This record gives sequence, C-alpha cells and structure tokens, in this order.
Amino acid sequence: MSTARDVSSSEAIDAAKLIEDHQTGIWRYLRALGCDVNEADDLTQETFLAVLQRPFHQYSPAATAAYLRKVAYNRFISDRRRSGKIVLMEQIEASDQAWIRLVSDEHGDALIDALNDCLSQLTERARLALEMRFREKTPRVDIAKALRITEHGAKNLMQRAKKQLRTCVEGKLT
Repeated sequence: MSTARDVSSSEAIDAAKLIEDHQTGIWRYLRALGCDVNEADDLTQETFLAVLQRPFHQYSPAATAAYLRKVAYNRFISDRRRSGKIVLMEQIEASDQAWIRLVSDEHGDALIDALNDCLSQLTERARLALEMRFREKTPRVDIAKALRITEHGAKNLMQRAKKQLRTCVEGKLT
C-alpha cells in the first residue's frame, strides 16, 4: 500500500519544481490579499501541502498558477474566518481581480519591476514619506515631523505620490 510519503524520485522532483516555479508568486499574491509576512509564509506552505496531498496534473504554467492562487485564496479566507478576523469579501475579491489584471507573469516580477522603476521617478521627499509609512509603519504625525511639514501636508504628499505610482505602474503594465 502506498502512502503520501512513498513518492518516487521523479514525482519529488516535480513537487520541488512546482514549488520553485510558483512559491514566490503565491507568496506575493497572499501579501496582496492582505497577509503579513508570517501569514503569507504559513499560507504559502499550506497551499503547496494541500495541492501535493492529492493527485495533481500540470496542464500549463498559467493554469497551474491560477489553480494555486485559488487554493491560496481559499486557505486565506478559511484562516481569516478561523481566527475570527473580519473578512470583507468585496475588498478581497477586488484585490484578487487586481492581481489577475496587473500580474501578467504569474509571479509578480513585472509588477515589482514596474513599481521599483516608478518609485525611482518620485521626488526624494515623496519616496521617503511612502517608505516611512509602508516599510517602517511610521505614523503620519512622525512622517510630518521628519519632513518638517504639517500632518495634513504629509497626508497630501503621500496621496499624490500613491496616485502617481498607480498611474505609472498601470501605464507600464498595459
């Protein structure tokens, strides 16, 4: 009788290749849905475990990526419900649709490249404000102090920078 651990070496190589080819894309997708780094790590692992516990056939890279995203999406929703976190399905579905629309390479590399290029086009001040807010989780009042502007000025600066980034990234991806 064969168990899940009795895997031939060719199947193990396929599993390793599947993970190697799609892990980054699934992790980025989960982050786009709203996971923090640790949640994305855990749910990415759970996604591959769930997929590899059943017979799995790859038809094409795009079909495989779509299937893995669907499994990750369902794991994300289940995790949120189990933990008692509020799940705003409209927002999650909008994030999912935005990912599908904006990510043409299944992994998000083109999106990351476009974002980095667009970030380099921002003024130093706008880039610093966004980095403080989103990388360092700095409160707006502290950003305003660091930039020597009012809190309202910091809010406006970041809103304009985000709009500029959105326009730039969407222009590069269309």
